[in-house]
Amino acid sequence: MTEYTDFHAPEGLRTRGTVLVVPGRGETRATYTRLGRRLAADAYRVRVVGAPDLDADGLSGALTRFGDRLAAAAEDAAGDEDGFVRPLVLVGADTGAAAVAALLGRKDAPSAVLPDAVVLAGIPGTAAGPVGDWEDELDVRTACPAHRGTLTGDTGIRRGALDEAVPEALLTAAYGGDIDVPVLLLTGDADPLADREALVRTAKSLPRARLSVVRDAHHDVLNDMQHRSVAAEVVTFLETVRNELVPVVTVDSSAW
Repeated sequence: MTEYTDFHAPEGLRTRGTVLVVPGRGETRATYTRLGRRLAADAYRVRVVGAPDLDADGLSGALTRFGDRLAAAAEDAAGDEDGFVRPLVLVGADTGAAAVAALLGRKDAPSAVLPDAVVLAGIPGTAAGPVGDWEDELDVRTACPAHRGTLTGDTGIRRGALDEAVPEALLTAAYGGDIDVPVLLLTGDADPLADREALVRTAKSLPRARLSVVRDAHHDVLNDMQHRSVAAEVVTFLETVRNELVPVVTVDSSAW
């Protein structure tokens, strides 16, 4: 079985960049099929990798292995001798986002995996409590009927995963690291696992960060009812990164 799920730009269009998507607790690569297809339709090469294996007793080694996996996934996505198409953007969700942030915040982050930008969606907070049974977990994750159906029908999903404690050292590294590439932080304002104050502090502490809050979105902010608007926000970020962080569209006048 392949260790990646790939989505390619439409035939005849020049690839605009490479996006590696990292799932979170309990999720499989299939969780991000809808997002992958949507980003690929805008001519981005998208590769979804497996969720990171994080060992609370050996976080440094786990992050090193995770970085090696990301580097291999990026290089293998190239498809030709010229290497993968930049910008290379890492998109992480839940503990996938925390692992990306912790990895890039290290002083010894592997140069082979240094991206041009990152999207960190639904980073959990330190004070998140028990989630409950599967129906409770679905309510925490999403209100989107299609996404709830995808999660319920996926035999690879680990039900109850959101009840698993996130290593404190991982969250400390994720919120306190010094990431020097552009960062888009995404969170839902109805996410009971989020620590909004910590996200605000992190966004303000980074040199090039933007915190976008999605109205009424739950923990699976990339896959909730607002997935179209969230995908548009991600594409806008990708296009802005391609344009050296100069917004492609600015509002000159508006009545709303």
